[in-house]
Amino acid sequence: MQGTKKTIPKFKNEEEEHNFWAKADSTGYVDWSKGRARKFVQLKPSLRTISLRLPVSMIEDLKLLANQRDVPYQSLLKVFLAERLAQERRPGRATHK
Repeated sequence: MQGTKKTIPKFKNEEEEHNFWAKADSTGYVDWSKGRARKFVQLKPSLRTISLRLPVSMIEDLKLLANQRDVPYQSLLKVFLAERLAQERRPGRATHK
C-alpha cells in the first residue's frame, strides 16, 4: 500500500495491542519497504524441548568434547547446530543434490 498510512492506535496494555495486531493488516499502518532486518541480541529466544534420538557413540563423543571445553554437552550441541545453520544460510553456498 503506497501513500498515507493509518495511525496506529494507543493501546491500554499488551493484550489489547496483541488483539489488535492479530486482526489488523499491518500494511495499512507500516511501510514495510522501508524496513530493515535487525537482530535483537539481548532478546532471549523462545525455546522448545524436542526429543532427538542419537547413536550412543555420538552422544559419548559429544560429551567428551564438551568436557574438554568445560561446557554442558547440550550447550555444545546447540553451538554446533547454530554454526552449521549459519554456514548453510550463507549466500552463494552451493546446494547439495
